[in-house]
Amino acid sequence: MSSRSMSMEQTVTPAVPRVTTSVVGGIPRSSEGFDRASAEGEGDGDGVGLRVAPLEASSATAFATMFKALGDPVRLRLLSMIASAPDGEICVCDLSSAFHLTGPTISHHLRILREAGLVDSDRRGTWVYYRAVPATLILLAGLLQTTR
Repeated sequence: MSSRSMSMEQTVTPAVPRVTTSVVGGIPRSSEGFDRASAEGEGDGDGVGLRVAPLEASSATAFATMFKALGDPVRLRLLSMIASAPDGEICVCDLSSAFHLTGPTISHHLRILREAGLVDSDRRGTWVYYRAVPATLILLAGLLQTTR
């Protein structure tokens, strides 16, 4: 590889931060330090949600990315199909057949859901299997909780 082509190479980072989460001590946390407690303000555990404290800018951006991903009817249906799959995961071949859309369009919608941290995937041979990320769904539900 020439020095010219090396200097032109760039690392492409998605414009939207991917929030990958795990549950630690009952509180969903991500590898980026985004967690339910920090997203909703430090509290004594009496309640969670928007009514507890204003969101920090970085948390608002991450949540907005998730809601934007869910703001499209196709993506909302895809997430519903993935989350309700009997085995906890579903093949892209089963997802595609439910829509009158091209394969690339379905892939685009699934990429948006992945980048928002709502689903995860594994390639097995020629097919890709998708599963919901429960901790991310818990984060969204916690944000919208209205009780204190």
